[in-house]
Amino acid sequence: MSEEREPVKPSDLGGEGPPVEEKPYKIVFEANKCFGAGRCAEASDNWELDLDTGLARPKSYYVAEDELAENVRAAELCPAKKDQGIIHVVDRRTDEEIAPDPHGDGTLSVDW
Repeated sequence: MSEEREPVKPSDLGGEGPPVEEKPYKIVFEANKCFGAGRCAEASDNWELDLDTGLARPKSYYVAEDELAENVRAAELCPAKKDQGIIHVVDRRTDEEIAPDPHGDGTLSVDW
């Protein structure tokens, strides 16, 4: 019988980061599942595709309000995990996933 695990809380991941007032959004990236499609880098200046490794990575894991839309777009365009994405944009104030949010309930949709 498989044991049900508690959902991962975004606030438990990574460091403290900058003040929430400055950068209210956090990127949670499942880097081990990236296969280098590069759609994130096309959608957002925060994302770059490393041509040596063929993998993407964010320039910053914390983003401000004016950077939100392009990072949400990067998360939505990511084709990894059967189009459920591996880029997760989280509101640090509420601990809710904004994008891609495949469950539609704000829980973090990581596969760890």
